[in-house]
Amino acid sequence: MSAPDGSPVGAERSIGQLFASATTEMSALVHDEIALAKAQLKQDVKKGAMSGGAFSVAGGVLLFSLPMLNFALAYGIRTWSDWNLAVCFLLSFAANVLVALVLALIGVVFAKKAQKGKGPQKVAASMKETAGVLQNAKPHPRPDDTKVLEERVRNTKAIEAVARSSS
Repeated sequence: MSAPDGSPVGAERSIGQLFASATTEMSALVHDEIALAKAQLKQDVKKGAMSGGAFSVAGGVLLFSLPMLNFALAYGIRTWSDWNLAVCFLLSFAANVLVALVLALIGVVFAKKAQKGKGPQKVAASMKETAGVLQNAKPHPRPDDTKVLEERVRNTKAIEAVARSSS
């Protein structure tokens, strides 16, 4: 098992490694928060599009089907009954209005669902909470940096010597 930076768990890590690890984790957290916001916005947009589509279909049905459906339905009612033709036309119009109302209600349901989706507000609150936690974090006391720097210089010289000898 190893830490995110590849060093074994339980091993002493330098300040640079700790800082790099913290930076990597913060970057991943920010990227995940942005991805979450995008996903929630996409869902809200889909719900809004469904609502708009349902309202458009309701209007289209009411507008374009009235003449054809009114004539067909009115003459159908007239064929099945001996009612006056004007009453038959009124009944066919009422049927079209009923269909349009059902589609409008479907549009209202989707509009309310889109309004309830508060994805961006949730993400903003989460980001503020993360920032608040990070602002209150206190750094640990640093060890003597001169020893760490001397060790790095020695390691770099050793790596350069091995590289020269192998080429």
